[in-house]
Amino acid sequence: MQTYVPPIDDYRFLMTQVLDFDRAMADIGMEVDGDLAATILEEAGRMCAQRLQPLNRTGDEEGSRLIDGAVQLPQGFADAYREFAEAGWASLSSDPEHGGQGLPFVLQLWLDEMLSATNLSFGLIPGLTRGACEAIKAHASDPLKAVYLPPMVRGEWTGAMALTESGAGTDLALLKTKATPKDGDNYAVSGTKIFISSGDHDIGGNIVHLVLARLPDAPAGVRGISLFLVPKFLPDASGAFTVRNAMSVGALERKMGIHAQPTCVMNYDGATGWLVGEPHKGLAAMFTMMNAERLMVGIQGLGIAGGAYQQAAAYARERLQGRSADGTRGPVPIIEHADVRRMLLSVRAFVEAGRALAGWTALQLDRAHRHPDAAERGKADAFVALLTPVVKAAFTDFGFESAVQAQQVFGGHGYIREWGMEQYVRDARIAQIYEGTNGVQAMDLVGRKLALEGGAVAQGFFDLIAADLEGQGAPIAAATRDALQLLRDATAALRGADADALGAAAVDYLRLFALVAMGWMWARMADAATKGGTPLHSAKIAVADFFARRMLPQVKGLTAALSAGAQSIMALPDDAF
Repeated sequence: MQTYVPPIDDYRFLMTQVLDFDRAMADIGMEVDGDLAATILEEAGRMCAQRLQPLNRTGDEEGSRLIDGAVQLPQGFADAYREFAEAGWASLSSDPEHGGQGLPFVLQLWLDEMLSATNLSFGLIPGLTRGACEAIKAHASDPLKAVYLPPMVRGEWTGAMALTESGAGTDLALLKTKATPKDGDNYAVSGTKIFISSGDHDIGGNIVHLVLARLPDAPAGVRGISLFLVPKFLPDASGAFTVRNAMSVGALERKMGIHAQPTCVMNYDGATGWLVGEPHKGLAAMFTMMNAERLMVGIQGLGIAGGAYQQAAAYARERLQGRSADGTRGPVPIIEHADVRRMLLSVRAFVEAGRALAGWTALQLDRAHRHPDAAERGKADAFVALLTPVVKAAFTDFGFESAVQAQQVFGGHGYIREWGMEQYVRDARIAQIYEGTNGVQAMDLVGRKLALEGGAVAQGFFDLIAADLEGQGAPIAAATRDALQLLRDATAALRGADADALGAAAVDYLRLFALVAMGWMWARMADAATKGGTPLHSAKIAVADFFARRMLPQVKGLTAALSAGAQSIMALPDDAF
């Protein structure tokens, strides 16, 4: 495989010429400029390329193993994680109050992209820990924060999220795990959870599980769910965390991909835990972690696509096959063939637009957390809420499609183990499923997020795009203006729709929304590129034109499907399937 090349030039272009990073930082009072940010990302990229990419294939082949009840990560993973934490990467964007570096979240999200491009299984470990820290910070008591947050933020301890049970997946109202009050302020947690990423490993230190369970007096349904902090190790008499809690790994899931990531069946047999937040309001607390994780999962799709693109482009430049279009030369590099170029450009057009949209969304999250004006914080937070299901679902759908297209560039070589492309496809697939399937994300968008503030948030986002496009004359700007109008019309048509109509429309609507948002980013990038004269600028203009002419027209087909309504979907009787 080719060594991964961190996209630092692209990050720098986005920060300095597209997203106005320096002004965004000044608005929220952060003393970080584009030069410092690029230096940090460059160092992070070096670590991903030199330390983590070499472990990706060997980790996939070896996989995590359950030996005598304990999980062992593939060779090299535990050492690499300890180096990762000691270098400060685990604490990059965390609150300095708890030992974090407090750097902008946009740097964290782009680090997540590079982690996913080089070693998705590895990147899940710090990502889940960061999400657990967010939930603890937002909802736990001060004593729990004081004990657990500093070592978790530093990466000395890790975190896991324990929601799913065999009979309770998307519908968490069905979960059966119980929590019974004990002496003092703790509880005995009993039950079995499945699909628990990073549930156990041999990195060392504590593993802090956030577990959804029911108290004895819990009402039925989701209103009766509470959240508990259940650590692998409890403190001994000296205060050191050496006492094994009553929790164990029942099995490791045998999976299609992310083989190095230990996805566990976890048994809690009266394990000691502490309530996080208020009784019976655990789902709201857990969603603090899940919303953070959903952005991270979207970036996994983006990272996989970017990593796969680099391999496919390098192969296409070197692989000799077939004759030139005019028949005068042969064999020629397959990069000359129109269909190979179409596949590569499709992947690249998603990756570069997705990277820009991820950066814009992350800057909104920074604004939501740090801007001095409460109204500006609220506006930014609403935009993040609106875009979270779009980033999660669209980026992972396009990410998987991109991995398949990059594999296709290799022909038969892409299907065999030697070139590593089939791992991208296998690893990418899970991102469409976990942290809420993409169908669930689409229903969240049409059922909840479009209704935020009576629809004003979505309309405000559309108005922002329209204002940016005003006066731009490039083909991408004109095409995006037309697509935006189709999106506005589709949004209006969904207002007041019944459950079947929303369900029938949701997935197509989310893809329509995502294509318009990416068109917006391409218009911004193309406009910036017209002011420069480097090869990077020329490439931006060319790829923007490809997106306008070859990808954005998908909105017309999506609009036609949306206008068909639910009738053709709901007509066939259940027993006819």
